[in-house]
Amino acid sequence: MKSILLNQLEERNRLLNQQYVERINDYDIQSLLHNPMIKLITGPRRVGKSVFALMMLKQTNFAYLNFDDNQLLNNWDENLVMHTLQEIYPNYEYLLLDEVQNLKDWDLWVSTLYRRGHNLIITGSNARMLSQEMATVLTGRYIPIMMLPFSLQETLQLHNINLSNIPEEKKAESELLQEEYLHQGGYPEVAKIRTISRTYLSTLYDSILLKDIAQRHKIRKTEELYTIAGYLLSNFCNLFTTNDLTAEFNMKSVTTTQKYLNYLNEPYLFFYLQRFNNKFKVMKKAARKVYVVDNGFIDNVGFQLSENKGRLLENQTFIELIRQGYNTETSLFYYHSRNNKEVDFVTRKGTKIERLIQVCYDLSSEKTRKREIDSLLECAEELRCNNLYIVTYNQEEIIQIGTHQIHIIPFHKF
Repeated sequence: MKSILLNQLEERNRLLNQQYVERINDYDIQSLLHNPMIKLITGPRRVGKSVFALMMLKQTNFAYLNFDDNQLLNNWDENLVMHTLQEIYPNYEYLLLDEVQNLKDWDLWVSTLYRRGHNLIITGSNARMLSQEMATVLTGRYIPIMMLPFSLQETLQLHNINLSNIPEEKKAESELLQEEYLHQGGYPEVAKIRTISRTYLSTLYDSILLKDIAQRHKIRKTEELYTIAGYLLSNFCNLFTTNDLTAEFNMKSVTTTQKYLNYLNEPYLFFYLQRFNNKFKVMKKAARKVYVVDNGFIDNVGFQLSENKGRLLENQTFIELIRQGYNTETSLFYYHSRNNKEVDFVTRKGTKIERLIQVCYDLSSEKTRKREIDSLLECAEELRCNNLYIVTYNQEEIIQIGTHQIHIIPFHKF
């Protein structure tokens, strides 16, 4: 065991000595560290969760366990591990558990460590870490921190461009980077070297399906999993129902299809957006919309017959709303009016509807402009909301129609 943990110490020190892009977040790192509650960092693979945790702890005395290491998992002995950690990291203040969901019954073990007074920072690439089951074991004992691929602002900062103050000589480069971001997304490695995007994202996609899903859930035949994933990826921003998918691909049952959909949501690859309705049963029965964690997967892995910048911008806006802290269970929805007019996003704060957001790449056409505004106004009347937005690629204005004011804003200001 000692040799395994010494190898991990070497890995930890090597990672600490590398140069990293500082992530934009609203957290006070010192306050987080001093808080005895568990710091739970979740999000997709390869978005920088481990790096964020290491940067948090860089100036402290902390112990490190990486559960992406099969040697550690295959030789797991809780008492021996804890004894060896104390030997390698004498009097450590913090314990970082990386990709802890790979350990069987990890939540019970973490709960035990917490009760013993350990100050824990844990990372994981599985949405079930924040599910009802985990919340039952660790209720009120953790601070959730969700990480996603780079935002547009972080991508531009990587290239030394400040979004709020772009000098004239940097405007052309900024416009090119924004266009690249729309198509290639914000995975850190891809944001640094765009030429590797297709190879890198295809490999990552396979890794998520095979390692995070098939291996974890013991799926031997992966054809159905790849079929469902491929369909969702190619139909991003579109409506779907579990029944339709079951019939379309001749699945064994609706239950099987829903199982695969849940699996694809667990590693944050796909998100499903519900239709807002005051009646819970009606909401649960309605078709859902599917979104992808990063536009890069759509362009580099998905099957697309034609470019659709409008849907790419909508997907990008959805991920930005998730980044802002909204979630698809309680605070983020889409809406269809009684006349079947749609608004892309409805946000809620508590029980109140906060704002309605329409996404349209280009409002130059009078026909398009009228369609989007009419839909937004009809939904606004039904939902009694007067905080209205249309997110565009690069257009900006404020328009007044009767008692309604509509803010038209470019994505980079959203």
